[in-house]
Amino acid sequence: MELAKTYNPKDVESKWYQHWMDHNFFHSEPNPDKKPFTVVIPPPNVTGVLHMGHMLNNTIQDVLVRKARMEGFEACWVPGTDHASIATEAKVVKMLKEEQGIDKKDISREEFLKHAWEWKEKYGGIILEQLKKLGASCDWDRTRFTMEDELSASVIKVFVDLYRKGWIYRGVRMVNWDPAGKTALSDEEVIYKEVDSKLFYVQYPIVGKEGEFVTIATTRPETIPADTAICVNPNDDRFKHLIGQKVVVPTTSREIPIIGDDYVDIEFGTGCLKVTPAHDLNDYELGMKHNLEVIDIIEEDGTINDKAGAKYAGKDRFAVRKEIVKDLEESGNLVKVEALQNKVGTSERTGAVIEPKLSAQWFVKMEELAKPALENVMNDNIQLHPAKYKNTYRHWMENIKDWCISRQLWWGQRIPAFYLPNGEIVVAETAEEALKLAQEIDATITVDQLRQEEDVLDTWFSSWLWPISVFDGLTNPENEDINYYYPTDDLVTGPDILFFWVARMVIAGYEWKGELPFKNVYLTGIVRDDQGRKMSKQLGNSPDPLKLIENYSADGVRVGLLLSAAAGNDLLFDTKLCEQGRNFANKIWNAFRLVKGWEVDESLDGSANEASIAWFEAKLNKTLVEIQDHFSKYRISDALMAIYKLVWDDFCSWYLEMIKPAYQKPIDRPTLDATINFFERLMKLLHPFMPFITEEIWHSIKEREAGDCIIVSEYPTIGQSDEKILTQAETAFEVVSNVRNIRNSKQIAPKVPLPLCIMTKNKEVFEVFSTVINKLANLESLTYVDQEVDGAVQFVIKEDKFFVNLEGQLDTEAELEKLQKELEYTKGFLASVDKKLSNERFVSGAPEQVVAKEQQKKADAESKIASLEAAIANLK
Repeated sequence: MELAKTYNPKDVESKWYQHWMDHNFFHSEPNPDKKPFTVVIPPPNVTGVLHMGHMLNNTIQDVLVRKARMEGFEACWVPGTDHASIATEAKVVKMLKEEQGIDKKDISREEFLKHAWEWKEKYGGIILEQLKKLGASCDWDRTRFTMEDELSASVIKVFVDLYRKGWIYRGVRMVNWDPAGKTALSDEEVIYKEVDSKLFYVQYPIVGKEGEFVTIATTRPETIPADTAICVNPNDDRFKHLIGQKVVVPTTSREIPIIGDDYVDIEFGTGCLKVTPAHDLNDYELGMKHNLEVIDIIEEDGTINDKAGAKYAGKDRFAVRKEIVKDLEESGNLVKVEALQNKVGTSERTGAVIEPKLSAQWFVKMEELAKPALENVMNDNIQLHPAKYKNTYRHWMENIKDWCISRQLWWGQRIPAFYLPNGEIVVAETAEEALKLAQEIDATITVDQLRQEEDVLDTWFSSWLWPISVFDGLTNPENEDINYYYPTDDLVTGPDILFFWVARMVIAGYEWKGELPFKNVYLTGIVRDDQGRKMSKQLGNSPDPLKLIENYSADGVRVGLLLSAAAGNDLLFDTKLCEQGRNFANKIWNAFRLVKGWEVDESLDGSANEASIAWFEAKLNKTLVEIQDHFSKYRISDALMAIYKLVWDDFCSWYLEMIKPAYQKPIDRPTLDATINFFERLMKLLHPFMPFITEEIWHSIKEREAGDCIIVSEYPTIGQSDEKILTQAETAFEVVSNVRNIRNSKQIAPKVPLPLCIMTKNKEVFEVFSTVINKLANLESLTYVDQEVDGAVQFVIKEDKFFVNLEGQLDTEAELEKLQKELEYTKGFLASVDKKLSNERFVSGAPEQVVAKEQQKKADAESKIASLEAAIANLK
């Protein structure tokens, strides 16, 4: 098989991916003869397209799955998508408006859902198809969708179960409200943005005290009509005498009390806080504590209602803000306005500014449900990687609040609660079951008299069941898949959803399966640009992943991402990383072409290369131990770097040079066979990271059956590592490097052979690799001496001294001048360090590590001076 001169990934990647698919290598079935290794994909939004975060996350998953598959596990990677209620509904609403002129409010729920499903079928699989370009070896036959019938049935079953256990209730609470989407949002769907804002100082007249006021500062003057108190700290000498008195709300004639609570920070702002229980979470809690009136003036669409006064009714909240500021100015109650940088919560899906709003919603009581999930992460039954996130997890779980699970949308699982004419509620999986329950309350009720809840469930209420529901473990709890594949092994996700998704999956696992849903959670960092900014469409700083793959290959992009992606640490992405990955692929290809291009002479015995082969065998085995240790600690980036160095430095830069035959000379069979064997094992090590080039080389090494692919080959096992030969080789490499450095510094051509003399008490170290030293250093001769060689350039390795006689090659006078200048500089440097160390104030006052560093500088300088003086004396 003739090899192309240059590696062309475009010819390779689609070919091998299709080959893997055709041979069903990604598919998994329960196998009693194998241990399972299960990963469930964090389901991307069905509205989504591939971005850099997906690239990183799914590359790591693919590495873990491919390695497990090669290690003999029954590897199962379940893909799928999330129905993304808010995002999908927003897209469908927009599509209907722009393409068909249809307004959502003018059609029925059933008609809207028909359009939504059509949109999903047309666009919903884009991101999964894009993952194939990356090389993701998912079991595509198992692809799931959170709103497919079986998974929706799981969601409804869980809701009913929790309701009957008393964990679900309906109540009025403060929520994040999206006025554009007209729905509640989770905290995770609120994006905080720094904006140029204004801080308005407003005075409230004190009732019965002409000319006396209290002053508050607010960024939201539009909520003033909903104020029901002014709060001060009872320990604040400026205001404590006012507690119990009243002020007039400056936009109305309404009087409100001044209350005292140590919640108010005396040092912050004016020391007086306006309390608006309907429109701020903290104010709501203060209002409940002090039994204040709650006045809700903001409608679902963000307009102001008539509770704020007829003047403002029906107008947008931000228009009313301007009007109220104008009115305050005219009434003399606007004290001043300051510019302010303020963080404002916006909807991730619609971009609208979020309103804290009191709303009737469905909630899950979380405190008791969360206890097993906290305990089993804290005791490491479930391990977080890196472990630093345990503290974050504990903080969230110990301060957990009830979960708002209802959304005011049509796309999603409709809440299975049914209202009776008298206002009572029954909860059941079907309308038929609900009717039976209703008739137990009132036998005359008909199905037409039942009204199902309009709200749907939060998308997270689907995805928290994901590790169970993808195997139908809730609707068919005894099926073969759930009993074989659950619990899963590794979850790879971002720390930003550690609480919103990971913690909830742990809760669900213990509640419905009585055990953990996964054993390890690998938390990736955030992909940032070279300025440290999170990559996003809004900033326009995120490259198109598919174009990156086109330009640098899937293997190149995978390597580029992973080399800089330590678990839990953000990575600064630069396309140079992908270029490094592409260059690595080219290096591997060129090395393979070199080896495949050698002719064999069967008469040669190969004894000259035995030490080189033994060294690389030992190096490979030692690195295997290191790689497995990195994998066991989920240091995926470090594992790749160890392989990278093994291939580039040890195999290509040293081993191939050590055994390479002279120009147009043949190689012996034992050396070639050993080298091909090394190549196969290196490709196996690399396959999880670089699946395409390794499969191409695997099939280029020799003719193989179609099913004999590297993807299902056996992962390399660890053999014996000969430490003695590793040490000898490292010494030999150091000798070669020193001779090469002398050549470079003295500008002596590489082709000019040089004599080397070694003064040592242990010749064996050098005799084992004498052939390598002679070859790679291009020596004229290698001899052993008992005393120093006059006039030679010398270097030292441990206790051994080495002399290179450059007679005829070296301008002695110029070299002496150079060495003398370096000696003078080093002495001057030593004098400056001595001066610092002789300063009592410095030694006694500086940190211990700073003093130690200076002492090390002194020792290094003294050692260098001795070496330079010896070299000068030798040349003289």
